Amino acid sequence: MSEVTVARFGPDHVGAFEALHGTAGRCFCVAWWVETWEGWGQRTAEENRARRTGLIDAGTFDGYLAFADENAIGWCQALPRDRLLKVRRQFDLAADDATWAIGCFFIHPDRRRGGVARRLLGAVLDDLPDRGAKRVEAYPKRIPNADAGELWNGPETLFRAHGFVTLKDDPVRPVLGRDLG
Repeated sequence: MSEVTVARFGPDHVGAFEALHGTAGRCFCVAWWVETWEGWGQRTAEENRARRTGLIDAGTFDGYLAFADENAIGWCQALPRDRLLKVRRQFDLAADDATWAIGCFFIHPDRRRGGVARRLLGAVLDDLPDRGAKRVEAYPKRIPNADAGELWNGPETLFRAHGFVTLKDDPVRPVLGRDLG
């Protein structure tokens, strides 16, 4: 298996991002960017791709890509939390411009359960302090026997293994956080 490298998403990675998300996804990592969950299940891949194109055109590069053999194999959304108003509303969080959010993961279906998300999260946590982040939060779902599609926020065990603690407990959707020193 080839080495996995991680890079901040930027203009040079748009094609790789689109190729990855076009493999089996329809979200194009815009779920937290839309106003409400109402109608989310009816949104098409084309609508989500158009929203992503608008974000890119506005200079929003909100994550990191994992590569193997020059192909994107994984994605982790990470950005200042206050940019995602839906996150703040859903979890009733006060504004905090030093807190970043891990919004989601998308791992190529052929590469799931191979440590790609773990490698991505480790690289993100190493990089965020250089970007001014003081704390990072995550919002996993607690779903027994969940499949990969249901764990798009990342599994709780992944965050716990990287030192995240409970900030707000909830039986279905806790808020986890980690100070970045």
